[in-house]
Amino acid sequence: MVSRSYSNLLELASGEPPSFGRMSGRIPRIMRVSGLISEVGSDSSESVHLDSSSSVQKDRFIIVANQLPIRAQRKSDSSKGWLFSWDETSLLLQLKDGLGDDEIEVIYVGCLKEEIQPNEQDEVSQILLESFRCVPTFLPPDLFSKYYHGFCKQQLWPLFHYMLPLSPDLGGRFNRSLWQAYVSVNKIFADRIMEVINPEDDFVWVHDYHLMVLPTFLRKRFNRVKLGFFLHSPFPSSEIYKTLPIREEILRALLNADLIGFHTFDYARHFLSCCSRMLGLSYESKRGYIGVEYYGRTVGIKILPVGIHMGQLEHVLSLKETETKVAELMKQYTDQGRIMLLGVDDMDIFKGISLKLLAMEQLLQQNPELQGKVVLVQIANPARGRGKDVKEVQAETYSTVKRINETFGKPGYEPVVFISEPLKFYERMAYYVVAECCLVTAVRDGMNLIPYEYVISRQGNEKLDKVLGLKSSTPKNSMLVVSEFIGCSPSLSGAIRVNPWNVDAVSDAMNSALEMAVPEKQLRHEKHYKYVSTHDVGYWARSFLMDLERTCRDHVRTRCWGIGFGLGFRVVALGPSFKKLLMENIVSAYRRTTRRAILLDYDGTLIPQCSIDKSPSSKCISILTSLCRDKNNMVFIVSARSREKLAEWFSPCEKLGIGAEHGYFLRMERDIEWETCLPVADCSWKQIAEPVMRLYTEATDGSTIEDKETTLLWCYEDADPDFGSCQAKELLDHLESVLANEPVTVKSGQNIVEVKPQGLSKGLVATRLLSTMQDKGVAPDFVLCIGDDRSDEDMFEVISSATSGPSIAAGAEVFACTVGKKPSKAKYYLDDTVEIVRLMQGLAAVSDQLVTSATQ
Repeated sequence: MVSRSYSNLLELASGEPPSFGRMSGRIPRIMRVSGLISEVGSDSSESVHLDSSSSVQKDRFIIVANQLPIRAQRKSDSSKGWLFSWDETSLLLQLKDGLGDDEIEVIYVGCLKEEIQPNEQDEVSQILLESFRCVPTFLPPDLFSKYYHGFCKQQLWPLFHYMLPLSPDLGGRFNRSLWQAYVSVNKIFADRIMEVINPEDDFVWVHDYHLMVLPTFLRKRFNRVKLGFFLHSPFPSSEIYKTLPIREEILRALLNADLIGFHTFDYARHFLSCCSRMLGLSYESKRGYIGVEYYGRTVGIKILPVGIHMGQLEHVLSLKETETKVAELMKQYTDQGRIMLLGVDDMDIFKGISLKLLAMEQLLQQNPELQGKVVLVQIANPARGRGKDVKEVQAETYSTVKRINETFGKPGYEPVVFISEPLKFYERMAYYVVAECCLVTAVRDGMNLIPYEYVISRQGNEKLDKVLGLKSSTPKNSMLVVSEFIGCSPSLSGAIRVNPWNVDAVSDAMNSALEMAVPEKQLRHEKHYKYVSTHDVGYWARSFLMDLERTCRDHVRTRCWGIGFGLGFRVVALGPSFKKLLMENIVSAYRRTTRRAILLDYDGTLIPQCSIDKSPSSKCISILTSLCRDKNNMVFIVSARSREKLAEWFSPCEKLGIGAEHGYFLRMERDIEWETCLPVADCSWKQIAEPVMRLYTEATDGSTIEDKETTLLWCYEDADPDFGSCQAKELLDHLESVLANEPVTVKSGQNIVEVKPQGLSKGLVATRLLSTMQDKGVAPDFVLCIGDDRSDEDMFEVISSATSGPSIAAGAEVFACTVGKKPSKAKYYLDDTVEIVRLMQGLAAVSDQLVTSATQ
């Protein structure tokens, strides 16, 4: 474990002692801060300071993202050096402001937009650490290009926005060297975090798809690191995601976080589906929280869209510059009888700018009376990526704008005003204030806060009301036309939602927005404003971090150790008494004892679950025969399989005991008659259950029914995982309903739904074996029980409780062992069936030696 001295860098920089506290349990519904987030001039050290005299203990959060919320500019004079200031438009800075400086200390780790020369990096690092609590990550230009412009923007970003590289022109084909650059950069980020983290106390919050494998590197260094991840882009459906060659590596890396956040349920659902289909993991919801069980750890899933910074927007709306710009736009458009429609988008292929323009063209064609009245102002922010696709979008956009203006324009009127130069924030807000309708027609977008900003701007303030010629008591109104495929769409129930690919529908929506009655616009605006103003960035950040703290609460109570190599690394978290069953320990105990009880599950224990040939191998038969040959042993196979099948498979083992159908049928040796552990079952209930199962089998391709003497089993192992699981839940409810008055139990297991007599469990076999040995006056001094699934837990429970009773000798050697590292009532584990067979082979060899020496 790394000591607390990792925090010394920050302590030395700030001159204050380390301090850590707890988060407040209350989430403020709104965050308003007077003024901008920060007012940092050239002398940033005066604006950002650390109060070393404060005695209030704070939680410390390390916020990690591709880019720091910092603006950098070279000094204009001849002296070398840089000027730094906060980037108030950065979500990461707004996040910090929302958390509150009095409660939480925030450290940033990320890259700067500008390239810093190697000989300047130490000085820049010191300045940013002391004055801004930022830890810059410096990347060589060629590595950064491969990582960001290569893998992130040409491979991950298109795929996460549903673009498959079907040809070289459609997104980037997978390139192993770019992937290696991506991994290398994530590792560099991990190294920088190591320099400042206090692993026992700090929380780490990683942002977005640029750093998706970072959780693995952090978890590998610190098994108990408190780590959250939030994805700000869409997460594609499993059909799209599974085309990624490194799909499992990324999934496993994300699962090394404690909490994974998504903007919408759809994105979370796609992620969970990928975990199910590609990793075989299931999830469940408990008390409103969704969790994925992953090697003993519960990885939380958080669904909450990000919000805007109310204080910042209200401040910008109150600026004199904003008022002046609004007045200018009113004179340019409203006073001329023009109605402004507004679009604000990045210039990239997924923002649907050209589709919006086509809808505008159709609106003017179908409604000639709107020509000369309606103007679409399209603000195009610079593209974040670069490449052929950006150039194609720009060319198409310019040509479409030119065609529309040439067709419908006239002196003094341009139907489309295209603004490609960067606007200042207050200028953009002024356009929001004046626009009658905001159009967001992205074909795929992670969140998009443009509609939120528009709603707040239309609410305005008293000064803007005067400029607009409104009374302060006048209810405000706004109209939104938003794509169904953006993350903010579900939260804007008053917007007109459209399929951006359907140009006719978008055009009709634009017309509906223009014709809608003012009272209805006011009601829609009121609904949107209430949601947007209360679910701001502060609410989002606090809610995420509170859930992260809750998810990490049990870290100190679990034993953790890492398994796997490279990006396959993961941490197993289990109880403090759970440990691996070592060959030397059990062989030593076996030699010392003379009255042994051995209970073995079959499927998943002696043979792999995935094995096509389910019959025991010759090696397995040989091992069991050797163990049974020792008169001091009582060996049992306990299985859910039918007695006919088990009797056929294990006929060579004369002294082997068998418990079939979960122990309903019991046979102490091959030549002894079968007996039952429960009264003879009335199976008339099968006449009710079997037709129901048959119905689900016909509707679920790949599912089968297995009819045993006392149990009925529906198996969906070969069905579609998601559909099979869904059908299994429905079948479980259906069977519980129709069999409510029958003496049976309906249970679900791994890819099965099973109906069996009440009280039937494998624990009956363990109880019967121990009592039989006790009746013979040979209470066992050695007990070995091995199983792999939920049904075997009953045997473990019986054995554990019997250790304090007369059925097991005092001081007996007891080994309850499960297969794989997972939560269990067993105290030991072995990794797989190969290790189990090796262990049993070792015991069989010892047994042969003991038998041979006894006969000599």
